[in-house]
Amino acid sequence: MIAAGAAVPSVPVPAKDPILLRSDAGGVATLTLNRPEARNALSMALMGALQQQLDAIREDPGVRVVILQGAGPAYCAGHDLKEMRANPSREATDAVFRTCARLMLSIARLPQPVIARVHGIATAAGCQLVATCDLAVCAEGARFATPGVQIGLFCSTPMVALSRAVSRKAALEMLLVGEPVDAAEALRIGLVNRVVPEADLDATVGALAARIAAKARRVLAIGKEAFGRQIEMGLEEAYGYAAEVMTRNMMMADAQEGIDAFLGKRSPRWEP
Repeated sequence: MIAAGAAVPSVPVPAKDPILLRSDAGGVATLTLNRPEARNALSMALMGALQQQLDAIREDPGVRVVILQGAGPAYCAGHDLKEMRANPSREATDAVFRTCARLMLSIARLPQPVIARVHGIATAAGCQLVATCDLAVCAEGARFATPGVQIGLFCSTPMVALSRAVSRKAALEMLLVGEPVDAAEALRIGLVNRVVPEADLDATVGALAARIAAKARRVLAIGKEAFGRQIEMGLEEAYGYAAEVMTRNMMMADAQEGIDAFLGKRSPRWEP
C-alpha cells in the first residue's frame, strides 16, 4: 500500500493493485485513488470503493484524520467520461451524479477531518473533491479547473463545493471560463491551504495530519460538524447554535481533562 511518505509528484503504483488503496498509521488513514492510467477518473467502481472506505472510517475510533491522494501523475481528472459515454442513458447518468453527490456529502459529514494531498491536475469532479475536503495542501505544479463549459457540460455539481470554498466571483470565473488556475491562484482564492515544493508535499501533509490527530477525537468530530452547520445559518441562529455546541462540548470529559491539563501545566490524556 501507499504510505503518506510516498514520492512526489507521482505516487508509485505497484502492478495489479485495487482501484483504491488504504494505509493507516498514527491515527491517520491514507486513501489513494489508484487509476493512474485514467488520471484517477471517478468511475462508478472507484466512487463505490471510496464510499465503502469512508463508511468504514466513520465507525473506526482509531482514525482521527484522513488523507486523500492520487496515484500516478494526477490527483483526479473528474468523472470517467468514457464510462459515461458507453452508457449514456438518463438513468445511468443520474446514477453517476447521485453517487458522486452522496460521496461528497459523506466527506463533508465524516467526523474525521479530511486533507486533500494534491499534485498534478484536479479538474471537474476532481476539483470538487479538493473543494469538499476540509483542508488541502498542493504541490507547486498543481493545476485546478472546472472545465465542463469547454465541452458543453457546465460543472454544476462541482459548483456546489467550489462556491462554498472560494468567493462567489472566483467560483464563477472558474466555472464560466473553464481554464486551469495554478497553485498560487488556488491559494489566493482559498481553494487550498498551502502550496509547497513537490519534494516537501508528503512531509507537509504528514505533519499537518499528525498535529490534528494529536487532538481529542470527539472534539474534532463535534467541531467539524458545528463548522459545517453554522456556516449555512444566519448570524443570530449561528450564535445560538454555537453556544449550545460549546455547552455540550464543555460537559465532555475531554474538555474537562484539557482544561485541567492546561491549568496543571501538563499534557492532556484524551479518551480513546
